Amino acid sequence: MWIEREGVRIALCRWGQEDPGKPPLLLVHGTGFVSDIWDEVAKALAPVHTVYAIDRRGHGASDKPTGDSYHFLDFALDVCAVTEALDLSELLGVGHSAGATDLLLAAGLAPGRFSRLLVMEPTITDPRTKRSEGSELSDESRTFLQRTLYRRSAFECANAARQRLRAAPAFARWSEPALLAYVQHGFEPLPDGRVRLLCTPEIEAAMLRPIFEAMEQIYTGDARGNPFHLLSEIECPVCVTTAERSDPIYKEMASRAFAMIPVVSRWTFEGAGHCVAQEAPALLLGAIEKFKADTG
Repeated sequence: MWIEREGVRIALCRWGQEDPGKPPLLLVHGTGFVSDIWDEVAKALAPVHTVYAIDRRGHGASDKPTGDSYHFLDFALDVCAVTEALDLSELLGVGHSAGATDLLLAAGLAPGRFSRLLVMEPTITDPRTKRSEGSELSDESRTFLQRTLYRRSAFECANAARQRLRAAPAFARWSEPALLAYVQHGFEPLPDGRVRLLCTPEIEAAMLRPIFEAMEQIYTGDARGNPFHLLSEIECPVCVTTAERSDPIYKEMASRAFAMIPVVSRWTFEGAGHCVAQEAPALLLGAIEKFKADTG
C-alpha cells in the first residue's frame, strides 16, 4: 500500500486483513532498513493486532526525494499522514532508533491517535540544552558521514550481499529471516544481475547528519524549528527501552527522552544489541506484552 504526502509516496506493509476487532499496531524501522525486517515480530503480533509497518521516506519501496527532505519533522509528518489516511486510533506504536523518534514526534503532533508507544533507543536531543553559537559536528561524525558517501552499495548478486552483511558486526547477530528480508526488500536488482541498496549512500548521509547533530546536542531543526519540544506534550504512556550491548550514546539519548516525556517507563533488553527485533524478536514480544499489561 502507499500513502502520499506532499508528493512523496510512503509504502506500507500489512500483516493479515484489516479487522475492526483487532487494535492497530504500527512498526517503524530505523535508518537504512525496511519494513519487512519486522516480519518475525509482525507475524507473532498479527493474531491479536492489525499490524502495519512503513518504509520510511528514502527507504525500500517509498519515494526518495532529493534535497533537504530528511529532517525529523519530515518523517514524523509522514507517520501522521499514514495514521490519518488509514484512520487509525488507539494505536500502539513500536519504533526503533530514528523510527522510534518518528513515533514520539508524531504522538506529540497527533495525540489522539496513539494509545501507547514502545520506543527502542530513540534518537533524541534535548531542546532545553544550551547550545554554543555556531556549534558544529565533531570531526568523528564528519568523518563518518564522508565514509558513508563511499560505502559499497552494489553487489554481484543477492547472495553476495547477504554474505557481506552477515560478516559485518552490525548484522552478525541478526536472525536469518530478518537478514534475508533486508536483502530481498532493501536492495533492487540491476539489469546486469547485480543488486544495489535502495537507500543509497547519498540518502543515508542526508539522514545521518540530523541524527549526529541530535546525538551531539547541536540539532536546531530547519526553517520549521526544532520539533523535540513535542516530547513534553505526549499524552499516552511511553516505554523507552535500551539494549545491554548497544553503544553508550543510545543509553544517553534514552535518558534525555525519559526526562522529557510526561508518562514514561523504562525497559532494558539484557544480552541484546541495538537491533533487538532482528536479533531476538522474542525479547521484544515479551516487552510489548508486559507494557500492554502494565498500561491496561
